[in-house]
Amino acid sequence: MIYLDFEKPIQELTEELEKLKSVAEKSKVDMSKSIAELEAKIHEKRVEIFSNLTAWQKVQLSRHPERPYTLAYIDAVSNSSFIELHGDRTVGDDKAMVGGFGDVDGQTVMFIGQQKGINTKMRQIRRFGMANPEGYRKALRLMKMAEKFNKPIVTFIDTPGAYPGLEAEERGQGEAIARNLLEMTQLKVPVICIIIGEGASGGALGIGIGDKVLMLENTWYSVISPESCSSILWRSWSFKETAAEALKLTSADMSNNGLIDGIIKEPLGGAHNNHAEIFATVKSEILKQLEVLKKQTPDQRITARIDKFSAMGVVHDLEEEENK
Repeated sequence: MIYLDFEKPIQELTEELEKLKSVAEKSKVDMSKSIAELEAKIHEKRVEIFSNLTAWQKVQLSRHPERPYTLAYIDAVSNSSFIELHGDRTVGDDKAMVGGFGDVDGQTVMFIGQQKGINTKMRQIRRFGMANPEGYRKALRLMKMAEKFNKPIVTFIDTPGAYPGLEAEERGQGEAIARNLLEMTQLKVPVICIIIGEGASGGALGIGIGDKVLMLENTWYSVISPESCSSILWRSWSFKETAAEALKLTSADMSNNGLIDGIIKEPLGGAHNNHAEIFATVKSEILKQLEVLKKQTPDQRITARIDKFSAMGVVHDLEEEENK
C-alpha cells in the first residue's frame, strides 16, 4: 500500500497493527482484543481524514498510482467480455485512447476512455493517458459505430490533458477535439461520461459531452491543473494548493456549480482502497443511468444535451442588468 503525505497517521497505525499481528502469530498469544481496538482506531482516523479533504488532497488521490484505470473499470463492468477496437483509419492506433464493445448484464455498450498505463513502460507507450489527434478520431469513429448499431456509449475520463507535442499540433489536435464536441452533442444514442481520475482541459472534454456527466468523489475536472495554474500566476509550483482551491475543481464544487450531473461515492480511503467496491458501484450507476436514458427518444436526449451544455458559463452584462 502506498500512502500519501496526509495519510501518515493512518500509515503509522497500520504499521503498528502489522507488528502486533506478527507478534501475536509468533508468540501464539491471544491479542484479538488489542488488534480489534487498533483496527477501530485506524477506521476512525481514516474517517476523520477523508471527511475533511482539501482540494489539493483530492487531486493527489485522483493521481494515486494504485487507483484503477480505464481498462480495469471496463474489464470489471463488462465481466471480461470487452473486445478492443483499434485505429482511426487515417494515421494509426493511439495507445492513450482505448475503446470497444463490452457486455453489461446483457446490454452491449461501447466503452471509450483514456488509459494511463500500469507500469513505467506502459505509461511511456500510452503517454500517461494524453491522446494525440488520432486518439480522438479513433474515439469518434467508435462513437459513430455505436450510433450505427444503436448501442449506448460510456466514456471513462482520466487524463492530465491532450498530448502537447509538436506532432499533435501538426496533425490538428484542436480540430480533432472540436470535432468531437460537435459530433457528441448530436449522437442519437445514450452517452454517459464518467471522470475516474484526472479531468484536465480539452483532453477530457474531447470525450466528455454526454447526457450524464458523473465524477467519482475524489477526482477533479478543470480547464487547467493546479500546478500549471500556479506556474502561470505565480511563476512557481509552490502555490499549487492555493490554485487547487481557487479553481473549484473538485466533484463537490462541480456539482454545486451545475457542471456535472452527479457524484459517485468512493470507498472510504479512495477508489484504490477497494477496487471491487468501486467497480460494483460504477457498474450499478451505469445500469441505473442507462435505464433512464433509454426511455427517452433520440431527439429528447439531443435537445436536453445541447440545452445543458449551452446553459453553462452564461455571461450577464452588469450594465444591462442595472438598466432593467
